[in-house]
Amino acid sequence: MPTKEHRRYAKGILEALELRAHAGPSVGSTEITSAQEFLKRHDFSPTSDYFSRLTRLQSNLRSRPASVKREKRNYGGEAAGCWMQLQSVYDHVILSTCYDGRFNTQRGRIKISHRFNQAGRIDFVELKFLRSLQACLTGELRKLVMVKNYQAVQRDWHEAEAFALRVLPQELVFLLADFFRYPREEILGWLINFGHRTVADLLGDLTTGRVNGHIAESGVSSSQLPLATIGSDDVAMPILEQAAALESTVESNDSESVVLRYARA
Repeated sequence: MPTKEHRRYAKGILEALELRAHAGPSVGSTEITSAQEFLKRHDFSPTSDYFSRLTRLQSNLRSRPASVKREKRNYGGEAAGCWMQLQSVYDHVILSTCYDGRFNTQRGRIKISHRFNQAGRIDFVELKFLRSLQACLTGELRKLVMVKNYQAVQRDWHEAEAFALRVLPQELVFLLADFFRYPREEILGWLINFGHRTVADLLGDLTTGRVNGHIAESGVSSSQLPLATIGSDDVAMPILEQAAALESTVESNDSESVVLRYARA
């Protein structure tokens, strides 16, 4: 007889597989087999709904025509007065912007990345230390805010729990000089909505033709596409258009957990 914990775990596996079968990325046959083995190992009844759902999922996947995997597209250029990199990846986009500045006589440089899901919601906000104020951190990554289990949650969610970095990097003053004078909830909300506003600025410049192709950034691949051509990307544009119209609020649960909320349409 499966325990309550085993049933909860099985339910999570099934819901994640069913979501991916609907929205991607694709589900492999070995993943379904692994889930079936888990059910057998923990004495789930062969006539239970758990096995039935896996069987239906397996049947649906077999009946689908093979799909061609869309390659990742990488764009770069200047918009809204700053350099931007945009990655269009199957069912999400990542928009990155770079900032530098001086703090206590030291210079630093960071890259802030916002990942948006298919419905324009934030999956995470990430910071990369391109040149940290503490030399030992240069090249390191930090997830500032990350929605819990974001790959499995409903894509048009209105409320979600998220992890928040306990101590935020001092380099964030490069974005806003008074950054750390505000309450923590406002700081985290500002970080998230900064991504939505950046998307809105990008689309505004795209409409008025003020987006440049490339800016010479060290390490940029020669295969990078001009940012001005993003309008023809049928994956990225619907996501960006939804993201530009959204705004989030943040409520703290504790020092490392917050609740993100989007207003209902």
